Amino acid sequence: MPHPTAAKPAATRKDVARLAGVSSAVVSYVVNGGPKKVSPATEAKVRDAIAALGYRPNAAARALKLGSSEMLGMVVPDATNSFFATLAHAVEEAAAERGYALLIANSGGSLSAERRQVENLVSRRVDGVFLCSVLFEPDLRDLEAAEIPAVLLNHSAESPGFDSVGVALQDGARLAVEHLAQHGHRKIGLIMGTNTGGDLDAREVGWRQGIEEAGLQAGPVMRGPFSREGGYRAGKWLLNEADRPTAVFASSDLQAVGLLKACHEAGVRVPEDLAVVSFDGSAEAEYSWPPLTTVAQPVEDMARAAVEALVGGGGHKRNRIFPGTLIRRASCGC
Repeated sequence: MPHPTAAKPAATRKDVARLAGVSSAVVSYVVNGGPKKVSPATEAKVRDAIAALGYRPNAAARALKLGSSEMLGMVVPDATNSFFATLAHAVEEAAAERGYALLIANSGGSLSAERRQVENLVSRRVDGVFLCSVLFEPDLRDLEAAEIPAVLLNHSAESPGFDSVGVALQDGARLAVEHLAQHGHRKIGLIMGTNTGGDLDAREVGWRQGIEEAGLQAGPVMRGPFSREGGYRAGKWLLNEADRPTAVFASSDLQAVGLLKACHEAGVRVPEDLAVVSFDGSAEAEYSWPPLTTVAQPVEDMARAAVEALVGGGGHKRNRIFPGTLIRRASCGC
């Protein structure tokens, strides 16, 4: 019986140096981008040797030497939610432009799981954390104690001592109501997502403000999870109401997608019988049927601002609030 082939040993920095005809120190300068400069010709020889040998630097040793893991962490409440998936992807790309990798953790909408994920990232000594918390005022003591900087992402309220980045939820909701009023709707309902802390969401504040400013009649408020199922259940309840509204603002695209399913099942036409405007601007809004009019969050701008706040070496802490943009599609009657 032939002996199994032994695994080929991994290439070392010395192997790269030998093949490139340089010292190990020069290989280190090329891999780490310094501290000493290397001529373009020498760098090309080293990189050719790295490619030929399949050399991979020891990340742990590099982190120890640099005093940095070159790794950032991000905690999201629902990794399956298309908005948070898009946001995480945008953060990952913005971080990569600065030489950082991103470790994404899912809290599943649970406060206890969120705390465990933060503790896990602290134990891994990441260089910073983006936290999309289930609370409006999350507990950040673990990060403070570990002296790990954090940015509260998808967060639209000031948090003293921490950077935060979010979208103007209240203004966006008011914009949605104003648009529905322009279509002639006089009674506008609300499907509002629930949060762990039970705090009043700014989207509900904006909805009420828009109703009052336009002199409209407030329709029913239906509460449920920020999910397709949450929107579907709210829609089933709404469509059984004897005096249902002619329009609805849904606090997330996923809820609106669930509402559309309930409408299709009940034979309620959108937008002829019920107009719908949602919030987030996810891909699901564009590819639902009918396509959803939505208040879009500037995900890429938010991601770049969050990365800049975390690793850009800025000064004082600040709260960045971006405006939402109304994307007009068929679900409102446009």
